Amino acid sequence: MAQFPQQALYTPEQRARRDASRWTLVQGILAPVQFVICIVSVVLVLRFLMTGDGYMAATLSIIAKTMALYLIMVTGAIWEKEVFGQYLLAPAFFWEDVVSFGVIALHTAYLLALFTGWLDATQLMALALVAYAAYVVNAVQFLWKLRMARLSAQAAPTLSEVRA
Repeated sequence: MAQFPQQALYTPEQRARRDASRWTLVQGILAPVQFVICIVSVVLVLRFLMTGDGYMAATLSIIAKTMALYLIMVTGAIWEKEVFGQYLLAPAFFWEDVVSFGVIALHTAYLLALFTGWLDATQLMALALVAYAAYVVNAVQFLWKLRMARLSAQAAPTLSEVRA
């Protein structure tokens, strides 16, 4: 089976900018925080769907998850600008950003439906679970990309090696 050479996720310059950016740390903190909020929220949503109890707790957890998503999206766009020179859809993260737009659209649809009364409580919770499923797909995309970046970084020269 033929092996195709894998393009590095970062050029040496981009890797240096990534490593120097404070937004790299911010993303590294926000991503697991958002994941924990999601897990807690899923439990609360499922509890409501199974028992009918805890609507307010589930709703507040979905709002918290959505706010965390907005925060990570904004700070991620700033990070992408610092590292790749554009706020979104940099070639290295194009598909992850595209799926992120869908995730944001689903979370925003939840908020709109909540505040306008377009959906009943059960429908709202179902929409939240769909949004969470899309979020999990997106999170897997990013984790896969970061794993590939780590593997390619082991073989890639550093900026000082390139300049030598």
